[in-house]
Amino acid sequence: MSNSESNNLSSPFRRGTGGLRIAIINGPNLNLLGKRETDIYGNMPFDKFFMELKRKFTFIEWSYFQSNVEGELINELQRVGFDFDGIIFNPGGYTHTSVAIGDAVAAIKTPVIEVHISNVHAREDFRKISHVSGKAVGSIVGLGLKGYELAVEYFLSQKITE
Repeated sequence: MSNSESNNLSSPFRRGTGGLRIAIINGPNLNLLGKRETDIYGNMPFDKFFMELKRKFTFIEWSYFQSNVEGELINELQRVGFDFDGIIFNPGGYTHTSVAIGDAVAAIKTPVIEVHISNVHAREDFRKISHVSGKAVGSIVGLGLKGYELAVEYFLSQKITE
């Protein structure tokens, strides 16, 4: 039995039965995954990775949004930030510059996990500043796309213990 089959069989969450609702929100340039700086971000386009994630966690109701525009990211955080069980948020370069995005994360009720594909702390000094980390329930950095899956696992563990 594959890992995804065992997840589906053992999960207390089923689509349409009040299961877990998770939103993934990706910021600027993440639409170029698989094409840009593959030595840092890898070769897999996010849409392919997202399909694999949905196959592995079929019992989750998913929402996915990507934008290169700061205000659109804030609008999406506000849209899903009161009704979902968790938000996995990669604000990209806005992490280091946008007080408004940090304020949006602080204003919503849905817990947010900040995810970065690269280890931002091992890069340029300006990347060590985050306007999101202090308002998120946690941050996952430097583990590639696996960070998104680890964030899902965290939200699953929290839902099970409720």
